[in-house]
Amino acid sequence: MVMEISCEEVWREVSNYLDDEITPELRARMLEHFKGCKHCTAVLEGTRNVVQLVGDAKAFLLPAGFSDRLYQKLDRKLSEDGRL
Repeated sequence: MVMEISCEEVWREVSNYLDDEITPELRARMLEHFKGCKHCTAVLEGTRNVVQLVGDAKAFLLPAGFSDRLYQKLDRKLSEDGRL
């Protein structure tokens, strides 16, 4: 039986998921979550894209405050969906 996992926990672990640095149990929980959560699937795909861009040996600077704005937007979305 796979125990549910919250969106917040998925977001905390998505990088580790992509790097295959999580337990098989957590991987199973996350896979099950991705099946039913479009938002987290989008976060996964976005993170995967960023990792590929950065791994492409092309360095680029993000605009000032980008991380803060990203986290604020994610928090707002979770609040709207009643997940926080």
